[in-house]
Amino acid sequence: VSDHFQPWRHEGGHAPFSLAWMTAVGERTQRLVLGTSVLTPTFRYNPAVIAQAFATMGCLYPGRVFLGVGTGEALNEIATGYIGQWPEFKERFARLRESVKLMRELWLGDRVDFDGEYYKLRGASIYDVPEGGIPVYIAAGGPVVAKYAGRAGDGFICTSGKGEELYKDKLIPAVREGAEAAGRNAEDIDRMIEIKISYDPDPELALENTR
Repeated sequence: VSDHFQPWRHEGGHAPFSLAWMTAVGERTQRLVLGTSVLTPTFRYNPAVIAQAFATMGCLYPGRVFLGVGTGEALNEIATGYIGQWPEFKERFARLRESVKLMRELWLGDRVDFDGEYYKLRGASIYDVPEGGIPVYIAAGGPVVAKYAGRAGDGFICTSGKGEELYKDKLIPAVREGAEAAGRNAEDIDRMIEIKISYDPDPELALENTR
């Protein structure tokens, strides 16, 4: 489920709170895998709170929850009160890396002191954590973050509609390069792509909605 505060489009747009949606679906299913595509744990959310939320869902629905993360979109963060100029990619990427490190430390179940550039913890601990923590899927639209997904992600997420060359010639090779640099097997990293659809009981309206 997408974690947008504001949808990409106003007319016909939807932006449910992803964590409530995941919990509701988790209660009504037995095998379905639940995750975000994607959530930004760096601005309107504190990464420690996201770590707690996903640890809880991981305990409720063992083996069925993953956290998909990205560097963020201005339309979500500015609408919810972000002050100042929207950060450049360098800072947003640094925040993402730091937040993933912080969350994984909390998922170990120990008491954590964390002194990052953007986030701090003092004696923090999550008491209910699923064994093995929560898989983290990294969303990337370019090779820099794709390499990071290869280095540090349990999975890699990209979106459709960008042209085959981007995936085949840039993103997938970058994931592989990052994995190899970290001594990992790239085949162990899950790959996920969003496929956009337009649904309406009237096929003509569904087609019109794609334009």
